[in-house]
Amino acid sequence: MTYLLTKNLHMLTAVITISGFIVRGFWMMTGSEKLQHRVARVAPHIVDTILLVSGVAMLVMLSLNPFTEAWLLAKLIGLLAYIGLGTVAIRRGPTLQIRLLGFVGAVSAFAYIVGVALSKSPASWLAYLS
Repeated sequence: MTYLLTKNLHMLTAVITISGFIVRGFWMMTGSEKLQHRVARVAPHIVDTILLVSGVAMLVMLSLNPFTEAWLLAKLIGLLAYIGLGTVAIRRGPTLQIRLLGFVGAVSAFAYIVGVALSKSPASWLAYLS
């Protein structure tokens, strides 16, 4: 698989991931039974696996190490924040208020990751201000 194809797959699955998360977040906020549907529970894992595998494949293709490239380490830390906050938002938050905070935090973490990816800087979107 070429680098360009891998990068496009990575970006496509990133868009699908955040879109699906926002839909599931809406269902969580409205108490929809759709959140319990098998597709809503399984599809995110499939998409996220493709996203992760394509990201790792690009690291290998470019011989990059996230522990020596500050922006890649920032993306990794942002990813862990997104996962943790996302689980609070969709499943683990004990109250609606905590789930809403988790949702806002997860979407913010995702926006941070996108900013880091575009700027190649841990400063994310702030890198464009200088």
